Amino acid sequence: MSRIFARLALVLTLALPLPALADPIQRVISDQITAFLADDFDTAFSFASPNIKRLFGSPDRFGQMVRDGYPMVHRPEEVTMLDQRPVDGRVMQRVMIRDMGGRVHMLAYQMIETEEGWQINGVQILRAPEVGA
Repeated sequence: MSRIFARLALVLTLALPLPALADPIQRVISDQITAFLADDFDTAFSFASPNIKRLFGSPDRFGQMVRDGYPMVHRPEEVTMLDQRPVDGRVMQRVMIRDMGGRVHMLAYQMIETEEGWQINGVQILRAPEVGA
């Protein structure tokens, strides 16, 4: 397990420019992914917004949803933070994840600011742009 943590730390360090590591939104996302890598669903659940916590009710149910619906987030090979943009009082953070099979996934994390700080209010898998010859 410690190899996985070391690998994620290295990937995140290489994938993000140093100033981006100080960004609180990106820190929340990367901390949640680190918790997923450790199968620490209690900690991963703590980064979810109150709405997400109400929706899933428990860290175990939340963890099952992530394993089933977002396996690339549960076990990423590489994580790269992209751009952020404000949308209706929230922030959308785009993230590129390469899964263990080498496939690239684009995700949009909807972030909201709460009394506890920035929290994840949802994740949308974005359609990859079509590439033609």
